[in-house]
This record gives sequence, C-alpha cells and structure tokens, in this order.
Amino acid sequence: MNSYMEQKWSWIEGTHGMRTQLLEALTDADLAFNPGGQNISFGALFRELGEIEHSYVQSLKTFNQDWSYRNTEAGLDGSIARLQAWFQTLDEEMKGTVSAFSEDDLKKMVKRGEYGFPAETQLDVYLQATLIFFGKAVIYLKAMNKPLSKTMQDYIG
Repeated sequence: MNSYMEQKWSWIEGTHGMRTQLLEALTDADLAFNPGGQNISFGALFRELGEIEHSYVQSLKTFNQDWSYRNTEAGLDGSIARLQAWFQTLDEEMKGTVSAFSEDDLKKMVKRGEYGFPAETQLDVYLQATLIFFGKAVIYLKAMNKPLSKTMQDYIG
C-alpha cells in the first residue's frame, strides 16, 4: 500500500461517503430544485461533480487533466439511483487507480494546461473540489429548508 492510501485516502473516502449520505437523504423530486438566477438544478450540480470526478480519475491514469468530458445520459440528473450507481463506479475506479500507485507514481506530474501538480497534490486538489461542491450543496439544502446531516454540520457548516 502506498503512502497516500495509508495517510490521506480516508479524507477522499469520507467525502465520497458524505456525498452518498446526501443522495440518500434526497428524492428524485429534490434533484429538480433550482434556487433561481443563473444556477443549475440540484441534480445538474451532482452531474457536474461526477464530471469533475471523472476528469480527476482520468488525469490519474493519463497524467493529463482534460475537462472536456460531459455525461449526456438522459435523465441522469433527475435520478438518485442512477447518480448513486455512477458515483459508485467512479469511486471504485479512483480507489483502484490510486491503490495501484507506487511511491514514484505519486510524484509523477499531472499536466494541467501549462502547469501541473504531482499526482499526490492532484488528489489533494480533487478533495478541495469535493468540499467546494458541499459548500454549494449546503446552499441548496438551506434554500429547500432541508436539514443538514450531523456530518455536514460538522465538516461543512
């Protein structure tokens, strides 16, 4: 097992678990909620998070960040079950990829346009992206008058 899996993976796994808990607390109807203005629906926000995770998974396989992927599966952002299945696949793919890394792999640069990060830092940036998602999700939940889970209260606010 590499040092990232031993020392830091639990943070990523924790955010994946928090996302799973959030989806379990919602209904398909909740995914249609849009707070207005230029915002997207709650379901589209989840789809966007999945597209971000996909980009990070691929970047860890190819050592090149590509943001162009869009999941065009019809109805995905309106279905808790479909989102859960997709996230499970993405999570397993990310964990399998990172688990297979050697210490040297963790130091390899992931190209992000004109700059890059070592793969280990790329994972830390992915963790930050998930936390940004949760900050947005809290706004949606509060606008919907939905309670925040204890975990969301403790880690996001």
